[in-house]
Amino acid sequence: MSKPKNQMRYLNVNRYLLHKQSIVSEDTSLLEKKVQDILNQKISGISFSPYMEDQDPSLKSVISEKQIADRLEVIRPYTKWIRTFSTTNGNEEVPRIAHEKGLKTLVGAWIDSDLENNEIEIKNIIEIAKNGYADMIAIGNEVLLREDLEVEQLIEYIKRVKQEVPNIPVGYVDAYYMFVNYPEIVDACDVLYANCYPFWEHCALEISVEYMKKMYELAVSHAKGKKVIISETGWPTKGEQYGGAVPSYENAMRYFIHTFEWANQENIQLFYFSSFDESWKVGSEGDVGAYWGLWDKAEKLKF
Repeated sequence: MSKPKNQMRYLNVNRYLLHKQSIVSEDTSLLEKKVQDILNQKISGISFSPYMEDQDPSLKSVISEKQIADRLEVIRPYTKWIRTFSTTNGNEEVPRIAHEKGLKTLVGAWIDSDLENNEIEIKNIIEIAKNGYADMIAIGNEVLLREDLEVEQLIEYIKRVKQEVPNIPVGYVDAYYMFVNYPEIVDACDVLYANCYPFWEHCALEISVEYMKKMYELAVSHAKGKKVIISETGWPTKGEQYGGAVPSYENAMRYFIHTFEWANQENIQLFYFSSFDESWKVGSEGDVGAYWGLWDKAEKLKF
């Protein structure tokens, strides 16, 4: 998850002030009950955060099978799918363990400027898929947004995996507007995974879900008939205000409730970000980065 680059932004909050969404009751206990009701019915999907306190993927912290199993067991009753981000440092075991727990998997390979590690990620994701543990595949996450590789390099990775596992949908994850900027990526993918974050575009909570719908619709309009899945969206419970976007316990619940009311009604496949709070994200996103989880870092449901 990265803050959007201003020069690439295709939407504008003020342009889409079509109408204010109705606000769920201000009563905190009613908000909590509504969140719990949605979770009890199982959400479509969630980003899986395997890293605990003092672990950091950028430091190549290795996660154990027990840690993976324990964390998956916390979220298992409340989601149908999980999304993973890497196939190294223990993450390669997540899809198998998730399948053993009855969860479907969107398996991600982490692709960046480290070409040697990219080869390991690609090799592992092909093996995971051939072993039957990947229901969908994502090659790369915001690679183009971070400007880690040229688009041609990324497409080559996608093509390689598609050739090896032709019966599994293969796509790429990036901010929704990147599929407008790079139509050749649309051509290369079976499915598009769009990250849609009103928060990072300074959007006030009151219009956030309406705005998120516009993000999704923009990606769909440039998808050339291919399926678009919302691979990330969410709202933090704590942190500094970001333009009109205010992190808070209540706002996070309101965003979650309105998002899934819309997604369930329209049958939109969506992966919420995220399962657990992750302290390591403070470095890249500021203090708000540590508070996107539905569960806190101690694996306690916040709501």
